[in-house]
Amino acid sequence: MSTPQPLLALKDLRIAFGAQAVVHGLNLSIQAGERVALVGESGSGKSVTALSVLRLLESAQLTGQVLWRGEDLLLRSANAMQSIRGDEIAMIFQEPMTALNPLMTVGQQISEVLQLKKLLTHREADVRAVQWLADTGIDDPERRFSAYPHQLSGGQRQRAMMAMALASEPQLLLADEPTTALDASLRLQMLQLLAELQQKTGMAVLLITHDLSLVRHFADRVAVMEKGQLVEQGTLSEVFTRPQHPYTQKLLDSRPSREGLADASLDVPQALPLLEAQNLQVRYPMATAGFRHWFRKSEFTALQGADFSIRPGTTLGVMGESGSGKSSLAQAVLGLIPFAGTLSFGGETWRHAPAQDKALRQKVQVVFQDPYGSLSPRMTVGEIVSEGLRWHAPQLSEPQIQAKVYSTLAEVGLSVAEFPDLLNRYPHAFSGGQRQRIALARALVMEPLLLVLDEPTSALDVTVQKQILQLLQTLQTQRGMAYLLITHDIDVLKAMSHQVLVLKAGQVVEAGDALQVLSDPAHAYTRRLLEAFT
Repeated sequence: MSTPQPLLALKDLRIAFGAQAVVHGLNLSIQAGERVALVGESGSGKSVTALSVLRLLESAQLTGQVLWRGEDLLLRSANAMQSIRGDEIAMIFQEPMTALNPLMTVGQQISEVLQLKKLLTHREADVRAVQWLADTGIDDPERRFSAYPHQLSGGQRQRAMMAMALASEPQLLLADEPTTALDASLRLQMLQLLAELQQKTGMAVLLITHDLSLVRHFADRVAVMEKGQLVEQGTLSEVFTRPQHPYTQKLLDSRPSREGLADASLDVPQALPLLEAQNLQVRYPMATAGFRHWFRKSEFTALQGADFSIRPGTTLGVMGESGSGKSSLAQAVLGLIPFAGTLSFGGETWRHAPAQDKALRQKVQVVFQDPYGSLSPRMTVGEIVSEGLRWHAPQLSEPQIQAKVYSTLAEVGLSVAEFPDLLNRYPHAFSGGQRQRIALARALVMEPLLLVLDEPTSALDVTVQKQILQLLQTLQTQRGMAYLLITHDIDVLKAMSHQVLVLKAGQVVEAGDALQVLSDPAHAYTRRLLEAFT
């Protein structure tokens, strides 16, 4: 029995930018209705491979063949490619906030696709756009049709992107990291939705990701890329149970571990808490229609009645879906927003006045989620790391400041020997993992007692995630710092947390020892979160 012709076949595909080759002789095929995952770390060539299929890399030199139903797309004219893009092959991009037009409603953007590709009238396209929003699971689709991208949650924006990509009913969908910034349960919902739509329409899907848990839930076949080369491919079972290539084995062995977790302080029950919160509440003013809001202000309660404590040298992990109150809790602990209830740092609390909070600000530092967005591109590494030190320790001389900056950077694994002229480099000259080390050094140079970690590894590749988490474990052991860890990654919680707090709709539904809660949860909501990740 002959093998059917592939829907898409990449043959000896080579991609180069000037003299720099980024993909080297790639051979990969996708059959109609098949779900294939293209896996690898940042810089492996996954995204440029997908973009080359649609000929969206204007400055790249492409050689080899991109066969679409037997026809080489590399030989097609730019005008001829327009009938392929969106109509036969569609793409979901990684970040919907940048991929969606902020000046058009999501309904208008879906309707535009239908008018251009399906030649529907304006009214017909609007009706069909609402239906697509409903099909992708957006609640109240008629109202969401008129919403702008910034008025939707991350999950809703990703669903709107999916609706726009599927509106022209393509035969192949290229999904480039479509769930990176979403919570674990929401990621699983998006994959289940994509699988349902794929079965309903019969389209093929190429999923581009570095998240191996997503691959386990979705793919029929897996292809692994390293430094522009396809190093292994096979069925899901073959690759995950019997990986042949060392790089694949390294990826599968990159789950975080508790081996380096500091736990000495757990044996000292009399140790006084570094941070205590009692009945912590966060409310935001909410606009309401009509004249009544003139006399009575409405409020939205993001967090209510939260009680928790953190002892020196321990980590409190906070988990929950988007909108559960995790970010509000972190901002309250950092003194960035008003709160009700009690927050006590050894008898001190936030006064919400810069002069009065200066001493406490030094003791409580933060590392943000996105190392690309949290570092100023206009400041050098030396300026970034020393900025807080110059403000909080003006008595230090320039040589003393520079020595402390150098020692702290070395502590997080960035040495002058490896990076000459380190202090004068800018963030763009470093990888994502190296940027996160710079952000960590910026916080550590202040010698904090408490470090708030807001999704510190979600934007990083799995192997880099493991390195950063091992570094955090080592630093906690050496310095005795406490961590408040905000994450939706269950593996990170298991590796880092001594205690866990589970939030749902602003309320604490479960709290206790991390291993106990994560292995045998008492609350149904916690069980659902854990099931979504396994």
